[in-house]
Amino acid sequence: MFSGSFVALVTPFKNNRVDVEKLRELVEFHIKKRTSGIVPCGTTGESPTLSHEEHRLVIETVIKAVNGRIKVIAGTGSNNTNEAIELTRFAKKVGADGCLVITPYYNKPTQNGLYLHFKKIAETVDIPIIMYNVPGRTGTNMISSTAAKLSKIKNIIGLKEASGNITQISQIVRECVEEFDVLSGDDAMTFPILAVGGKGVISVAANIAPAEVAELVETFNKGDINKSRKMHLKMLPLFEAMFYETNPIPVKTSMNLMGMISDDIRLPLCKMSEENLKKLKTTLKEYKLI
Repeated sequence: MFSGSFVALVTPFKNNRVDVEKLRELVEFHIKKRTSGIVPCGTTGESPTLSHEEHRLVIETVIKAVNGRIKVIAGTGSNNTNEAIELTRFAKKVGADGCLVITPYYNKPTQNGLYLHFKKIAETVDIPIIMYNVPGRTGTNMISSTAAKLSKIKNIIGLKEASGNITQISQIVRECVEEFDVLSGDDAMTFPILAVGGKGVISVAANIAPAEVAELVETFNKGDINKSRKMHLKMLPLFEAMFYETNPIPVKTSMNLMGMISDDIRLPLCKMSEENLKKLKTTLKEYKLI
């Protein structure tokens, strides 16, 4: 159902408020650059510091701006199951094509707790759901057997995988139902995940290099594995640069240097250190982005 390059969209701010006009501009930018779909209100979109009102504003603004031209997968996850259900209901109401739901953070649920959490959301809201596993940020890892069990629920259609564990990801692809879509949640892992049967990526780097990330996935899916591999190796330093500091600090800084948005970021995240900023500028210049 979901394959290709999806951008984990930043949330542009101006004077600490959501910059709705810039948000609309970013939608147009990605449509022109062949991005397969947009994912608002994920980690890259600073969802932890958005109020519920802002969360809804960003999702609805993106859906209206896209106007059916590409897919919109709304970030609606929470460590509170009822809150995740409320956000997922809203996303369905305003026309999202699917929802990205992160594993509960801080609570550290058991594998059965993870299963019951996603099962409850899926049974309550009839919308395609992509689960999101990123143990480095949540403190909880969804193992392959749990993903396989959840893949049998009709509207749980995929998993964004950012564990960095290619063995686990391979097991997930092998054990889940055939039509289940595994997407990379880490740009540096996109090519390896495609190689074991993944369908695409929800990308941070696509915020600044959408056409290139899209081409990497497209060439692989068309069978030109060698070209895709070369693109992966060429872009690897750029992928790594997006994590010089905590995401989305480097990507928002990059977009500011490229003249796309302001560099406003909400506490507790803060502006980049001078040392890392210097490294980032060097990398962006190497890729002719600034």
